[in-house]
Formats: sequence, C-alpha cells, structure tokens
Amino acid sequence: MLGLTVFLALALPTTITAEETNTKPWVVFEGKEGPGKGKQVVFVTGDDEYFSEEGMPVIARILAEHHGFTCTVLFTINKTTGVIDVKTKDNIPGLENLATADLMVMFTRFRALPDNQMKLIADYLDSGKAVMGLRTATHAFNVKDGAYKHYSYNNSDAVFTGGFGKQVLGETWINHHGGHGKQSTRGLVAAEAAGNPILRGIKDGDIWGTTDVYGVKLPLADATPLIMGQVLSGMKPEDPPAPPIEDPKTKQLVDKNNPMMPVAWTRTYTGPSGKAARVFTTTMGGAMSGSHDWDSAGLRRLLVNATYWCVGLEAKIPDVSNVDIIPGRTFKRGTKPQDKE
Repeated sequence: MLGLTVFLALALPTTITAEETNTKPWVVFEGKEGPGKGKQVVFVTGDDEYFSEEGMPVIARILAEHHGFTCTVLFTINKTTGVIDVKTKDNIPGLENLATADLMVMFTRFRALPDNQMKLIADYLDSGKAVMGLRTATHAFNVKDGAYKHYSYNNSDAVFTGGFGKQVLGETWINHHGGHGKQSTRGLVAAEAAGNPILRGIKDGDIWGTTDVYGVKLPLADATPLIMGQVLSGMKPEDPPAPPIEDPKTKQLVDKNNPMMPVAWTRTYTGPSGKAARVFTTTMGGAMSGSHDWDSAGLRRLLVNATYWCVGLEAKIPDVSNVDIIPGRTFKRGTKPQDKE
C-alpha cells in the first residue's frame, strides 16, 4: 500500500488551480465536470490530533476533479500570524461560505468559536441542508460561554443534551472502544445496510484505518448503521480481529467485537425551523503513527458516495466511484493556506 505522503511526494505537479492563486485564509477547489457540478461543499477543519487540515483537502480535490463538486476548505487560523494553527481554538475564518453551501463537512475537535462564527454554523444547521461529520466532530465544540455553549460535547441541558455531536450527528464523545494507537479498524458492511447506495462499490474489508473504533451508546437513536468497526489486534490491515481479554477488575472476558460499534451511519436532523437535513457520520478519519486513513480507497469511496447522498444525488453514485488521489500541496500547520509550495 502506497502511503499518501509518499504518493504526493512522487506525483507530478498539476496545472494551476484556485488554491495557488487564493489570497484568503481558506482554499477553493473549483469543480470540474461531473454529477456534482454546481454543488458547493464546505469543509470545516480544526483538530489537534488527526490532521484534518491535511486530510480534508485530499478528499476535496477528489470531489472537485473527479466528480464536479466545488469544495471550500476552512482552517483554524492564528489571529496574529495568519498561519494554520490547530492550537487556536477560537478562529475559523470563512464560515460565511456556508451561506451558499449544499453540504457542510465538519471535522473539528473541542473548538470554542465566538458567537459571530458559531451563528454562521447555527444558521446553516437550521437551513435544512446536509451535514457530514468525521471522527472528532462528535466532540466538535467546547464552548464555555455565549449564546452557543449548548453546542458543547458535554452539554447537559434537556433541550440539547450532548451538544452538536449528539443532537446533529447522532453521538457525542464516549470513549476509545478500540485500543488507541494499538488497535486499528476494519470496516464491515452492516447487515441492515445491504443495498444502500452509499455502499455502492464497497464490500467487507475495503475500509481500513489506523484510527481505533470509537465507542457509542447502543442502539444509536434514529440512525441507520452502514459500517461496523471490527477492532483488529494490531495496526496492519491484515491483522486478525482482537481476541476477547479478561477484565482485570471483574475477571470477566470482554470481547470488543461483540457487539461491534457502528463507525458510519446516516440520520436526519431537524432544526428550530422544522427543516430536516440529511446527516452522514463516520468516526473514522485522520492520521496517526505516520499512516493515514485516507490511504484506504474504501474509506475515500465511502466519503465520496456519502457526499452524493447528502446532496440528493444518490441515483448518480457510480458503480465504483473514482477516488484516485489528485497531486497537490499538503496544507501543513505553521503555513498559510494561501502560500504556494
């Protein structure tokens, strides 16, 4: 398996794109020809663990070049230096792009955005337009004060319990079900998902990632599981499932694969306006120990197919979606989005 970093390093440069001429602290990948032509996808990144600022442009390029979606990627930006800075919790410029988006892809972790930025997200959520959440989006926000503190992952009030993660995506942060950094994840098609268009061209084992399985409270309320996460005994795709082990406290055997946790599902979210939005969530995604979940063509295909579904184009999902990686700049921490290579 060719690692994403190596792939990009060896790849030939492409023609000049919007990302290379951009003067704002975000990047736009203009959609080429494809079923997604005319649809706008906005990626909201900002986590300090899984390198969403690097992974999401990879997916955005695929969607733009192969499928026609115009994709805008936003970053957490240091307010003094203007560089990508994941330790800056309170600044994601460009959220006004959500006003014209057909899909918001959220991949943040414990952000504490000010009210004026949170309002742009809240307005989008109330529009009835689609939402996709990846990995740490279950705990996307940790807002201490202001009008949107109920979006926090640990919100306990009865109206919005569990915050954005629970209320919109279907789950908030629970725990690491798999061994963090020790047990990778193999994706198996959920029994009830047979024939789902999002899984077109995807079979058991096609999806694999170094990120461990997240715990969820079963059953997920008002959600349809698509992919179940098989906890593996190690960090290679060929590793066997993790065996049952004895709990040192209870002396009982614990089998992390019985029951398995869903790692991808769909649901709907209805905001105060009463408009229902399509929602796709996966707890996979990111980079760890030098290997990227995005090396998995199956995982890339899952996100591409889910994008079609989110914006109502499920009838146009290809039998096997093109998810070939497009060469281009890697958006590193400490650099400006508008910088050239």
